Parts: sequence; C-alpha cells; structure tokens
Amino acid sequence: MASTQDIKTGLILKLDGSLYSVIEFGQNKTARSAAKVWAKLKGVDNTRTIEHTWNSGETIYPVRVERQPYQFLYKDDMGYNFMNNENYEQVCLEESLIDFPQFYRDGQEVMLVVNTESDKIMGSEIPNSIVVTITYAEPGVKGDTATRTLKPATIDTGATVMVPLFCNEGEQIKVDTRTGSYMERVKG
Repeated sequence: MASTQDIKTGLILKLDGSLYSVIEFGQNKTARSAAKVWAKLKGVDNTRTIEHTWNSGETIYPVRVERQPYQFLYKDDMGYNFMNNENYEQVCLEESLIDFPQFYRDGQEVMLVVNTESDKIMGSEIPNSIVVTITYAEPGVKGDTATRTLKPATIDTGATVMVPLFCNEGEQIKVDTRTGSYMERVKG
C-alpha cells in the first residue's frame, strides 16, 4: 500500500470512486497537531478540480498507468486521432482528454496515458516544451527595447503566443506548453 509520502506531481489516485491526477502538493506542519498533506487534484475521468487533505502517513490508492508513445495524426469532428507507433492501431480521443490541444500538430509524437487495470486511455501528454515556427508576427519597432514588451505571434500550430519584439515571422522559438509562454529563440 502507498501512503501520503508517495504523493508526487503526475501521480494518478483513486479517490471517492473517481480518478484524479496530482497537479501540485505540499505539507502543512503546526506545533499543536500532526502534519497534514494537501494536494490539488485534476479529474481524469471527470472535469472536476479539487483540493484534498490527508493526515501524514495516511493510505492513498494510486492507479498504475503506462505512458505509451503515439503519433498525433489529425483532428476531426469525432476528436483527436492518434496512431500507435508499434502496431499502427489508431485511436480517437475527445478534446477533454487532451492536455493543451492548441499545441498539437500533425505528425507530432505524444504520450498517451493508459490505465493498466482496464487498458483504457485516460489522456494524452505533450512534452513540456516544443519548438515551433512563427507564421505571423507584426514587425517590432526599432529602439523599443527598454522594457520587456511582448507582442502576439501566431505559430504553426495555430495558437497565439506572446513573444519579445525581436522575434519575427519565419523564426523558430521554444514554447513552454504548460503555460503557453515564450522560452527562447532557437538557432536554426
């Protein structure tokens, strides 16, 4: 059995008959009472986001999952279509199971999270950062670099990202998919 000491970001737990993924967690210690462990949880099989608190050392019920590499093929009316890289089997997932759908592009490799108990796909994970090409950006004004001014830029996935003024159309940049923010320019 697992206890609250085993909680980590990304862990999937069974709580009150539903599955939740740990987004963040922490520990509260006070002089008068026992330590408590809290976690912010995102529903895997529902759309709820909750916070839950346990007494330190209490039993938790993690769900064993596997992350399998799949290739994103395309999006249509049915949802997002992926292909298994090993046996070429295709699966379709609804948008609620997709993390950060604005950053998916055709042919990109992603990880699908599979519940090993039921072989059910529980969601998809994109890498924490991706390299994209700017398809449209207004030109920056020369000399306007005294402050960290940002401008909107459209990238090749169709999403809009705020970038520094020196970034121009056709350049490659690295984007943090968790926050949707610009990280750095990529030398190509």
